[in-house]
Amino acid sequence: MASTTPISQISQPQPLFKKPHFPPSKSLKNPSFSSVPTSNYPSSSRLFGKFADRKMVVVVAATAAAEKSKKRYPGESKGFVEEMRFVAMKLHTKDQAKEGEKEPQGQPVAKWAPSVDGYLRFLVDSKLVYDTLERIVERADFPEYAEFRNTGLERSEGLAKDLEWFKQQGHIIPEPSSPGASYAAYLEELSKKDPQAFICHFYNTYFAHSAGGRMIGKKVAEKILDNKVLEFYKWDGELSQLLQNVREKLNRVAESWSREEKNHCLEETEKSFKFSGDILRLILT
Repeated sequence: MASTTPISQISQPQPLFKKPHFPPSKSLKNPSFSSVPTSNYPSSSRLFGKFADRKMVVVVAATAAAEKSKKRYPGESKGFVEEMRFVAMKLHTKDQAKEGEKEPQGQPVAKWAPSVDGYLRFLVDSKLVYDTLERIVERADFPEYAEFRNTGLERSEGLAKDLEWFKQQGHIIPEPSSPGASYAAYLEELSKKDPQAFICHFYNTYFAHSAGGRMIGKKVAEKILDNKVLEFYKWDGELSQLLQNVREKLNRVAESWSREEKNHCLEETEKSFKFSGDILRLILT
């Protein structure tokens, strides 16, 4: 028989696990995070400041590198030959060129008292140097040397004719002396391992002779050769055009050089002046 107990009096099922009941904590009535230690954590402003500092260092370094790469060298905008010319002119004395920075040493050319014997020594040593330069570009240990074959600036053939003329006049042609021999040996060595430095000597030797060299030759001829113009100072064709052709070749060759290689070439200029100056002074011996 069914139970007649009212449903309301049937006990309700109890959960298997009772939820724990915790009394409210006084310390959590007004929860606060101020008790969490923060001294070991940098503030947002400090973090941003350190980041900004690092970022600034990177920016400054990048800017400096960019400025360095954009640095313009005197004459650079006109081509590398103009850079070489600028450096060479600074090594002239103030009375030789307006850009000159060197103090004059010894008498100016106008007051020189050259001798035929001294001039012959100069011509003989000069021929040895030009023979060496022409042999090097013909041999072309580096491909770029071949660019400077048959430029019209070659001087060896003319010097050979001049020395033969002096011989016919009864003069004894001397053997090459130390200044010329030393320079020729240096050029040979340099040409096999350092094309940038060699090109510096090539440029300065030929271009200096076409300018100041001609002036010196004229002054010497006035004093000891009755104004005779030697073959050394003659060129087939228009000299200005021959020089321009070589300028263009030099600029093309230098286009493939790094900035460091170009600077290395420029740094060789002073040594070139020293060697050529030693040979030039033979005129006064």
